[in-house]
Amino acid sequence: MANILKKVPPLWNECLGSGVRIIMVENHNPDHNESKPLNTELETLAPEATADHADLSNVSTPTLQNETVAAEPTTPAAAQAQNQDQSHVGTVTAEADSDSEAEPDYDAADFAAALANFDREQAAESAAAQNLTAEEVIVTGTVIKITDKHVVVDIGLKSEGLIPLEQVLDINGVSKFNAGDTVEVVVEREEAEGGYLVSYDKALRHKVWDKLEEAANTKVPVKGMVLGRVKGGLTVDIGIKAFLPGSQVEVRPVRNLDGYIGTEIEVRVIKLNKKRGNVVISRKELLEEDQNAKKSVTLSTLEEGSVLTGTVKNLTDYGAFVDMGGLDGLLHITDMSWGRLTHPRDLVNVGDEIQVKVLKFDKDKQRVSLGFKQLTPDPWLDAIERYPIGAQVRGRILSVTDYGAFVELEQGIEGLVHVSEMTWSKRMKHPSKMVKPGDEVDTIILSVNPNDRRISLGMKQLQDNPWEQLEDKYPTGAIIEGRVRNLTDFGAFIEIEDGIDGLVHVSNLSWTKRIKHPSEVLKKGEKVRAIVLGVEPENRRLSLGVKQLQPDVWDTFFAQHRIGDVIKGKILRTAQFGAFVEIAEGVEGLCHVSEAVDATGQTVSMDVDTEHEFKIVKMNEEEKKVGLSIRAVGEEASRAEVESYKEREKTPKGNNNSGSSSSSSSSSSSSSSSTTLGDLINWKRSEREEKEEN
Repeated sequence: MANILKKVPPLWNECLGSGVRIIMVENHNPDHNESKPLNTELETLAPEATADHADLSNVSTPTLQNETVAAEPTTPAAAQAQNQDQSHVGTVTAEADSDSEAEPDYDAADFAAALANFDREQAAESAAAQNLTAEEVIVTGTVIKITDKHVVVDIGLKSEGLIPLEQVLDINGVSKFNAGDTVEVVVEREEAEGGYLVSYDKALRHKVWDKLEEAANTKVPVKGMVLGRVKGGLTVDIGIKAFLPGSQVEVRPVRNLDGYIGTEIEVRVIKLNKKRGNVVISRKELLEEDQNAKKSVTLSTLEEGSVLTGTVKNLTDYGAFVDMGGLDGLLHITDMSWGRLTHPRDLVNVGDEIQVKVLKFDKDKQRVSLGFKQLTPDPWLDAIERYPIGAQVRGRILSVTDYGAFVELEQGIEGLVHVSEMTWSKRMKHPSKMVKPGDEVDTIILSVNPNDRRISLGMKQLQDNPWEQLEDKYPTGAIIEGRVRNLTDFGAFIEIEDGIDGLVHVSNLSWTKRIKHPSEVLKKGEKVRAIVLGVEPENRRLSLGVKQLQPDVWDTFFAQHRIGDVIKGKILRTAQFGAFVEIAEGVEGLCHVSEAVDATGQTVSMDVDTEHEFKIVKMNEEEKKVGLSIRAVGEEASRAEVESYKEREKTPKGNNNSGSSSSSSSSSSSSSSSTTLGDLINWKRSEREEKEEN
């Protein structure tokens, strides 16, 4: 290289004068590509530029870089000549050894010809790149390598083409191409950092665009692979990437679109925008057309009572929707099985093909009610014969509620064990304490009602009834001891043994006290003694009494008193019709308001806690009632005073002689026979005056 430059000093000076720099490149790497698009770096010299030195066509020349030369406009003829020149360009290798042949001299004309040739090459390349960019011509290139962002492609220009990596990734994120593969692209623009940005997607669009336009016009479906999710829908590869809106995926809205990724679907092109390269497709249109075609066939053959085969499309809490060929029917959960189902999925799943019977069909509204259990006989038709009352049967617990447990005797036949029929004991709080779903239990048939589809079952009937021997064990009048288990407003329950409770009514707690609530006398958990008043095994009732252990104060009172007795009593409470009077401990009598007057006819004040003398005017031992009167006490006192006055008149005051005595006796006898109330009043007045004088 140095020898060549020494031989052309005039050319060197001319290059310096014209602003051309010659860069010496040592340790040249033949594998390194120094060319860049649209620059003025000169790699080769055309043979025509060195026609006088043809023997140097295989000798390398130094690289020349012109930073100021611009591309000149190229005519078609010039471009053709340029292409011919490029096809005969040779490479020159530098030989610097002193033993080489004598090199010819280079003058300024040689260098000028080489520079002009370089300008033509650059102009032709620039024009070619501009034509490719403007017309979006499909160019075939070769993959050189793959980086983390681009696929580098040799497209025949001085610089490589760069395909964005995301354009060539498959559904698994792996590149569709490898180094050495050919690929068709469209040149988009030159990148500032070097190279050309090319598009694989645009090349695909150009290739398939005509087919897509034809498919859109003729409404012919196309197949595509779902690549992934995007905002509002899916991306589908139909030769180019197309957009499938979420509303166009199925006939009914779809919540989760991820399940379609990686599947091949058939779609219809519904919108094209060639300028923007946008394609919108629909799967819903094809499904609706297919559904409508099937629906017309189904409607023409559908009738109530017919049996069809359908596909389960959807499940809800209340049933399943079955596709019978373009027409959906509802299979309600109550028509799925003669037995009990908690959810339709217990019997069918989406996608299952099942036979159903048409129960109802409304042609105007196109509504169909389907049945599945109707394909088999109703097990309740002969339930009475198969489940006689008293028979022992075994079943499986289906569910447990507050009021009992449901037992499956067979498919479609269930019975209820009421909580009261589970055990003889009344202490069980909830059926779940005895059974749980899935348990196998033995039961007794208590009743069968096919019309209501009900069977009553019992479990306690398989155990000994403790109430049957209770009357012999605890006869009436027997004294027992137990613990207070519960208190209610009407009495107290006394547990005398496991599962056996007796009731002490509030009226049987005390002879003397008026008890409003058992808690006034008893406490829960307290041990008490009671007497058996009665046993009813059929009703499981045991009546007890506490007050019966003490003597009855009423019996004592009736034994000690009679009508006419005057007793003292205290007013306990009053009412409009009279007053209740305590006449002994625990014994009350009633003084009617008409009897609460004194001897003079004046009403006596009946204030609570005041004491008065009362006369017993009525007694009813059976009803334990005693009638009292203050009026009667006054009348009794008046008769006593009259008798006292009479006795006094019979015996005159002072010492009388016999004659006087005889006379007085006659007078007294006469007076006794004619004593009046006035005489009695006068006598009482005189006695009061005497008392006042004393």
